Amino acid sequence: MNVHDLAERLVRRGLRFGADDVEIYVQTSRNLSVRVRNADIETIQEAASGGVGFRVLVNGSMGFSHCNDFNEKALDETMKKAIAFARLTTPDEFNALPGNLPHHDVEGLYDPSIAGIDTGKKIDMALELEELTMQDARVTHSSGASFGEWESEMVIANSHGLLKSYRSSSCSVGVSVVAQKGDQRNTGGRSTSRRFFADLEPLDEVAAEAAKRAWEMLDPQMVRTQRAPVIYDPRVARSLIGGIISAINGDRVNQGASFLQDSLNEPFASELLTIVDDATRARGLGSKPFDGEGMPAFKRTLVEQGVLKGFLHNTYSAKRAGTESTGNASRGGFTRLPGIGTHNLYAEPGQHTPEQIIANTQRGLLLTGVTGYGINAVNGNYSGGASGFWIENGQIAHPVQGLTIAGSARDILQGIDMMGNDVDMSLSFTAPTFRIREMQIGGA
Repeated sequence: MNVHDLAERLVRRGLRFGADDVEIYVQTSRNLSVRVRNADIETIQEAASGGVGFRVLVNGSMGFSHCNDFNEKALDETMKKAIAFARLTTPDEFNALPGNLPHHDVEGLYDPSIAGIDTGKKIDMALELEELTMQDARVTHSSGASFGEWESEMVIANSHGLLKSYRSSSCSVGVSVVAQKGDQRNTGGRSTSRRFFADLEPLDEVAAEAAKRAWEMLDPQMVRTQRAPVIYDPRVARSLIGGIISAINGDRVNQGASFLQDSLNEPFASELLTIVDDATRARGLGSKPFDGEGMPAFKRTLVEQGVLKGFLHNTYSAKRAGTESTGNASRGGFTRLPGIGTHNLYAEPGQHTPEQIIANTQRGLLLTGVTGYGINAVNGNYSGGASGFWIENGQIAHPVQGLTIAGSARDILQGIDMMGNDVDMSLSFTAPTFRIREMQIGGA
């Protein structure tokens, strides 16, 4: 099946059926999942899937439908259903499909070798990872190890002459274990994901970190309620940085439901904070040549030295805001309409190592675990459960659990006074270690 020809043919068919504008989103994919536990194979699952999403405009109204059957009759029925839905919905002047703008290809999105590697080797990797992790005497139980792979081809076409496609792949291996001491039990895990099989982290490094995350939180102690510095480990940076991204979502801004809606080109955070969204990084897990509507995706600075430089838009939110799409239409596959999302998002590194940040903290919290919603994107309040390590005299003293942290997002973000140099650019959402000068910490 030539999916490019299919997409073009369906666009023409939709116009014949009475749509004013037509978008066709075709996706085919294959995935493999292997799971082992206690040196036994629990599951091996491999599946291939595909389908078509139909988005149409009729007199300013939008309709959407999808199917996973490539039979001509099923495709026609699904197209007609989308058109019928459009005729039942309320017209919206901001409904639109993008034009056919040129894009640049991105290097290293697809590794053809993944599918050719023997499944037995992938099973052996999961088994070996579990075995390596269990060699740590402080680890008492395995919650299992896994190997996964995914590859996909997507084609998007519309009645404005747009026809684009790309292939992508990824693979991962991970493990989760339990450390037990008396009545205490703590789970720790670690995984590595890459576009290319050859880029996966060494299994012994993944195992060592997974084991460490399990046993290092044993024997926690409580601390008193106080105000003190909080150091955000990269693992939990998303709870803070993610709140910024939610607040600059174009749909939320258009609705007046963002604490940053009036902050464009204004400083709202520390000068140490610069956030970049980059769709063009070679082999990046979030890289792509164009977004979920076919608009070119590129590298863009969202926050520059604490100043908000722009919002995130797809075609609909951009038209409503009176601006242009920023290439941030996200798509969860052929069954979903475009939303708004980022690509490879990262906070730029600073000057200090994590060890230097800890050493320069007389007393405070090294935050490695959070619960709760983090920043409320509407009002900018921040709160959540916290766990990690207590610092005394510039050194880690003991683990802590059952704490809470709270504050105003603006106060917290303006309070960033040290930025680490340990950003992991292999991730699609990442930040280095950074310190907040002072936060409210709830304890005993």
